[in-house]
Amino acid sequence: MDTALFSAFNTCDVGRFTALLTPDVEFYHDESGRMLSAQSQAEGLKTSCAEQVSNGVLRRELVQSSLEVYPIGNYGAVEIGTHNFYRTLPGKPEKLTTVAKFVHIWQQDGQQWRVSRIISYAHSVPN
Repeated sequence: MDTALFSAFNTCDVGRFTALLTPDVEFYHDESGRMLSAQSQAEGLKTSCAEQVSNGVLRRELVQSSLEVYPIGNYGAVEIGTHNFYRTLPGKPEKLTTVAKFVHIWQQDGQQWRVSRIISYAHSVPN
């Protein structure tokens, strides 16, 4: 599930990304605040992807050893971990720019899994 969500994020596939979010998703970010709804997430991703032309390509990578997933009875699962964000500027090598922790609450509806709550926190710039 994490792979599908962030494959869409990394490739700027807004439709696929938002399809993996509940319509009423809540996103809490320690630096940029709160965003409510899949629509606001879609707009945020569109803006981020448009800015990549001048700010460099952004890529998110899960720190595999940090991943923890636990079931939430009659709802879905909670995913906890650390992720790294890399940026590639034109003509430059990819550079690790941010390390952060996250919590995703996944809602299961039949065979479909979608994120209903996101918390992204403890953002830091690596040395």
